[in-house]
Amino acid sequence: MEKGYLALVLHAHLPYVRHPERPRFLEEDWFFEAITETYVPLIKVFDRLIDDGVPFRITISLSPPLMSMLNDPLLIERYGRHLDNLITLAEREVERTRWVPAFHELALMYLSLFREVRYIVFEKYGACLLRAFKKFFDAGRVELITCAATHGYLPMMRLNREALRAQVGVGVQTFRNLMGFNPKGIWLPECGYFPGLDEILKEYGIRYFFTDSHGIMHAVPRPKYGVFAPLYCPSGTAVFARDMESSKQVWSASEGYPGDPVYREFYRDIGYDLEYDYIRPFLHDDGIRVNTGIKYYRITGATSNKEPYVPWTALEKAAVHAGNFMFNREQQVGYLAEFLDRKPIVVSPYDAELFGHWWFEGPDWLNYLIRKTAYDQKNIKLITPGDYLKLYPKNQVAVPSESSWGYKGFHEVWLEGSNDWIYRHLHQAAARMTELANDHPGADGQLRRALNQAARELLLAQSSDWAFIMKTGTMTAYAIRRTKDHLHRFTCIYESIKAGHIDDGWLSDIEYKDNLFPDIDYTIYHSPWRSANQPQKAVTCKKELGAF
Repeated sequence: MEKGYLALVLHAHLPYVRHPERPRFLEEDWFFEAITETYVPLIKVFDRLIDDGVPFRITISLSPPLMSMLNDPLLIERYGRHLDNLITLAEREVERTRWVPAFHELALMYLSLFREVRYIVFEKYGACLLRAFKKFFDAGRVELITCAATHGYLPMMRLNREALRAQVGVGVQTFRNLMGFNPKGIWLPECGYFPGLDEILKEYGIRYFFTDSHGIMHAVPRPKYGVFAPLYCPSGTAVFARDMESSKQVWSASEGYPGDPVYREFYRDIGYDLEYDYIRPFLHDDGIRVNTGIKYYRITGATSNKEPYVPWTALEKAAVHAGNFMFNREQQVGYLAEFLDRKPIVVSPYDAELFGHWWFEGPDWLNYLIRKTAYDQKNIKLITPGDYLKLYPKNQVAVPSESSWGYKGFHEVWLEGSNDWIYRHLHQAAARMTELANDHPGADGQLRRALNQAARELLLAQSSDWAFIMKTGTMTAYAIRRTKDHLHRFTCIYESIKAGHIDDGWLSDIEYKDNLFPDIDYTIYHSPWRSANQPQKAVTCKKELGAF
């Protein structure tokens, strides 16, 4: 009998990036890279595990923007062209490196990889990778959970309960519409929590969520089992906390597995290494150098002189690291079992994009870990939070602490000097959306379309990704522009509705551009306890845009 449990949780999310107004758009590559380097490699791992009859349980959260992009014909068609471009580049690399054996073998590897990705996406799963995740759920191997509608940072929305309800409600609705069942759990964006948020989660049938370690460790009253058992919030919704020890072994830049010298170096890509004239035909129209995914070097060490990447050596190290991780969890669970009156659960959550994209060997590490856990030991068993609640339906009641898994553990990443300007506009837009929903409870026709589009624009503006990008300083101009564009569109819709005149051509255009959540119902913002005639500051579209 096992002494305790390990819950591996992968959070799969990307911001909603879709630009039909241009034939190719640089930021759409985020999505394309994630399919090639993360989602398909993970799907390959799970397919092989199921084919080999390996017992396992793992939890994956699929954010609504990611699910919507995976289900978007335009983006998938563009991905096919992107993949064909990579295959052509890899074919040229096979010829170019023919007299450089170390690189030639890698070029052949990438060509084979890209061709296999094309087969899996467009033939095996019919251009719909959501089918793969649903298959793993139906097989009883993967517990799928949802996320907030656009990954909005919920602690910054507490001033408007309707905005919170919309983020949660639309997230649940999108998951149900695309997957065919209601999610039991939710990944709070950035693990951002504040007391009382769980009441809204319960309203939409969510049974559990996650916080960072201090979310439970600082709970009131103090947790009897620390982070190794869930708590019930006063609402009855369960909360699980991240285990720092297991997280550090994978996440830490200085101590984590992905930094091992034999692993592939992420920052040496032929998109930057090779001569410009050679690589130019495979770049975007603007000619900016980008990552292609073809990388020939290993980390080597803290030096600019990198050695060639050796796949078999890296795979061997991934197996060693998987064994080390399993051994450490065995020791951890064995120690905890001596003191607790129940079997502990170690919750190890990670961004899914770490596996394959940032850490090329990550999917292989996960494959080895699952197989070793199934056959090489008996002290720990893979489990999902939903499974654990069935085993232990009675848990301590406490109020978790306000927290996030961001830098310093609270809200500093999403509320600081680079991005604090966005919130006055987001708060005003949320109040105005509530006003519109209260003023027009039964709209139909063009007015209903406009109200639904206003809700989409508000949700898109609230994405935590834009504030995060502003903080990190990467692609800042794009994040600022997306925030402004969605707020501007929302404001124009608001004023058009108030004026009683809606430009149908303009509305159709932005419906085409920002087309996620096709079944959204603006009345989710209706607030019967607020006055429908709340005073609002009259601001024109031009002035609103200038306010930024």
